[in-house]
Amino acid sequence: MTVVSRGSFTRAADALETSPANVTRYVNELEAHLGTRLLNRTSRRLSLTEGGETFYARCKSILDDVAETEGLVSSASVEPRGRLRINAPVSFGILHLAPLWPEFMRRFPEVELDVALIDRVVDIVDEGYDLAIRISHAGSTNHAARKLATSRNILCASPAYLARCGYPAAPADLIEHRCIGYSYAATGDEWQLIDSERKPHAVQVNCHMHTNNGDTARAAALAGQGVIWQPTFLVGNDLRAGKLVQVLPEYRLPDIDVLALYSSRRHLSAKIRVMIDFLVDAFSGLPPWDRDDGD
Repeated sequence: MTVVSRGSFTRAADALETSPANVTRYVNELEAHLGTRLLNRTSRRLSLTEGGETFYARCKSILDDVAETEGLVSSASVEPRGRLRINAPVSFGILHLAPLWPEFMRRFPEVELDVALIDRVVDIVDEGYDLAIRISHAGSTNHAARKLATSRNILCASPAYLARCGYPAAPADLIEHRCIGYSYAATGDEWQLIDSERKPHAVQVNCHMHTNNGDTARAAALAGQGVIWQPTFLVGNDLRAGKLVQVLPEYRLPDIDVLALYSSRRHLSAKIRVMIDFLVDAFSGLPPWDRDDGD
């Protein structure tokens, strides 16, 4: 390529910072490998053979494509653009992320969002996600993570259920109540509460229903079917409206963090970086699910 563009072996050697002999050897080896002459050489000028013209045009096209691709990749690390695959839990994704996407798209029109709502824990690398929003007690040891917010876990039931079945006065009283279990709970049907002195109280509850979706548990509780524990990001509005009532308010379950997970902090693309910053800003301060009306 350089011999043709510079018009001589000597000028090509200067451009490549090597000797004319080395350039000549490289060309000879290439012609031997291809089994055809690429250049006509005279004492005054060089010219491409027919095969050389075909080979040169094809190589130039390939190198131009490589340069263009490198430019796109490089600019993507500076300018947010391209497809951004995000995984998030179903309920949180609908309630608290879906309202944010239009504003993000307005700010970053070159980013194409691809949002998948799945409650199971995904492997973001194996399944091809750029970013995952995870509700977790401990976070992840395999990926980089940035905390977005905290959500409290609340025991609650409908006023109608409590009027019918009574208010539990102590954790052990939950054994006598109808409870609705969350299938993905790490401790199963053993609900682990903490009192004001941080003393643990583990209760093996009697679940008349299990579900892997928080909205389903919430709907059953609203219909008076039993006691649930769910995060305030899901039941906060119901508690403020009086549709659900907190049970055993002097006890609590461990808080959970809302995290943004991504594969690595190194060479973070612009599209991932601006999304994380956008979400951190959206959930800064007291999270929306714990704010009083009008805040």
